[in-house]
Amino acid sequence: MASLQISGGSVRFVAGFNRTGSIRPMGSLGFPHFRRRFSIGRPLLLRRSSLSGKSETDDITDAERDGSASSSALGFQLLPPGDQKLFSTNTTEAPTHQEAESDAADEAEMADFGVPGNRAVEEGAAEVGHTSVKAEVINNLVFVTSEAAPYSKTGGLGDVCGSLPIALAGRGHRVMVISPRYLNGTSADKNYARAKDLGVRVTVHCFGASQEVSFYHEYRDGVDWVFIDHQSYHRPGNPYGDTKGAFGDNQFRFTLLCHAACEAPLVLPLGGFTYGEKSLFLVNDWHAGLVPILLAAKYRPYGVYKDARSILIIHNLAHQGVEPAATYSNLGLPSEWYGAVGWVFPTWARTHALDTGEAVNVLKGAIVTSDRIITVSQGYAWEITTVEGGYGLQDLLSSRKSVINGITNGINIDEWDPSKDEHIPFHYSADDYSNKVKCKMALQKELGLPIRPECPMIGFIGRLDYQKGIDLIQTAGHDLMVDDIQFVMLGSGDPKCESWMRSMEETYRDKFRGWVGFNVPISHRITAGCDILLMPSRFEPCGLNQLYAMRYGTIPVVHATGGLRDTVENFNPYAEGGAGAGTGWVFSPLSKDSMVSALRLAAATYREYKESWEGLMRRGMSRNYSWENAAVQYEQVFQWVFMDPPYIK
Repeated sequence: MASLQISGGSVRFVAGFNRTGSIRPMGSLGFPHFRRRFSIGRPLLLRRSSLSGKSETDDITDAERDGSASSSALGFQLLPPGDQKLFSTNTTEAPTHQEAESDAADEAEMADFGVPGNRAVEEGAAEVGHTSVKAEVINNLVFVTSEAAPYSKTGGLGDVCGSLPIALAGRGHRVMVISPRYLNGTSADKNYARAKDLGVRVTVHCFGASQEVSFYHEYRDGVDWVFIDHQSYHRPGNPYGDTKGAFGDNQFRFTLLCHAACEAPLVLPLGGFTYGEKSLFLVNDWHAGLVPILLAAKYRPYGVYKDARSILIIHNLAHQGVEPAATYSNLGLPSEWYGAVGWVFPTWARTHALDTGEAVNVLKGAIVTSDRIITVSQGYAWEITTVEGGYGLQDLLSSRKSVINGITNGINIDEWDPSKDEHIPFHYSADDYSNKVKCKMALQKELGLPIRPECPMIGFIGRLDYQKGIDLIQTAGHDLMVDDIQFVMLGSGDPKCESWMRSMEETYRDKFRGWVGFNVPISHRITAGCDILLMPSRFEPCGLNQLYAMRYGTIPVVHATGGLRDTVENFNPYAEGGAGAGTGWVFSPLSKDSMVSALRLAAATYREYKESWEGLMRRGMSRNYSWENAAVQYEQVFQWVFMDPPYIK
């Protein structure tokens, strides 16, 4: 497997193989994929077949559904008790017959990607409070990621890999997180101050040379945080690039990460002993995508990691790690495994007539070799199998639909808590939110806007780019300024959008404010002070700002896509006997008129129907989007992945 060398006071492992295996894809055994309509907010029926041929039907409680399925079951079906119907969150207008059929078809198709317990997270059911409950099956979990907060973070990936491991460790799992040790010469370098060199060196053969990497380790919050150290991670900028663009050697940097991550469970004596071969690798996006390929191509042929499994977590399918085909030899994979990562662009996407379109696609390789696939919301799990959301991989993902599940991300409920948030001037809660209006008035004063608590205040927080729908806001800007509202935006990105924000502020000094850049305290104060948060994203794998907004009693107005559609329930004032239901407004299609109509409806509700507005606030603030709830659903997928043999032997 790996040769051992002792040099000085350190231990050195040399990874490398001369023989290879071949892909032998196997069908996924075990459970058929569950439909959400069989498991949403209702008991399930377990039909068991005994060896004698008799069958029994028993109720499954929520706790049993989360992982205590009877080991005596030889086969079962999940059935809804009685004639139960799916619930939908349509607008207050009655849908046409064709719309109803279309919505039902979409709901049924998206439900294929659910995990039992998904709706509990989406609705924040109080009874799903598993914070103090230990998992029934304990696993050795190895997260491989390009970023993990608070050590490194550029977006949602860093949040997930900084919070989910802690939640899983709290439930009893042994958890390791592996990411690069970035040193960029700024104050952020202090994040690694408590990480100690383990004295272990691994030599990785890739890119036509031998590269030596070392391991740093910090034990915090029950998690082993392991950092891969190499000179290529020591440079100014963020994990992926600098002001001039993406780094040209990112393929090299993340190939090193993957090779070192495969060795870490075998060679690092954390807490006195290694994680060993029966580890479950959770690989995040393309940066860690070589891990499942390496397990199949370079370890299992030699009897190593036969009991290991891998789960690919897709945070954003748009980024796939595509490089020219000539770079395949740099990846450290056997030549016969080219087919796993080989990719051919369609004719229309090629640069010139002589371009053959051949490339290597690391994410594609992870899709065809990982044992299961998770996306960061149920809606996104469905979207990536469509032409619009698949980015060329939709057919491949559709072929693996039976092992794809969507699990909504959680949020850090300690950092984002209006009752104790250090960044906001006044504190409040779902039981007493009277101080929220004081936060609004303080924000108006800070931004130099007229202090008008009765005026609806709309906020936007995010990157100024095409994905976030900033062009829609630009198109609708002057129309919105006709209304009696205030609008504040925080973000950076496209220089043209930044210039537009400045010009809008000059034109509408009493109504519009734009903050170019990103500032954490300001983002908290905008979330607490605004009445409405706008998110017109073209696609949003999960989205976190709408979750923060609901927790702070700020009503989200979002485009019906991905995680936004999963987490925001469209307001229905006539539900529950006139008491109302829902937590915000979900608009579709993605157009200026649709967005403006939703915003005007929200603003009118704020002005004229205070009781309905307070109901929206209470329902949003009572939702439970903690990481503990998400961890329960991940554990269900962990059970499934070990029921089957490795997808690639």
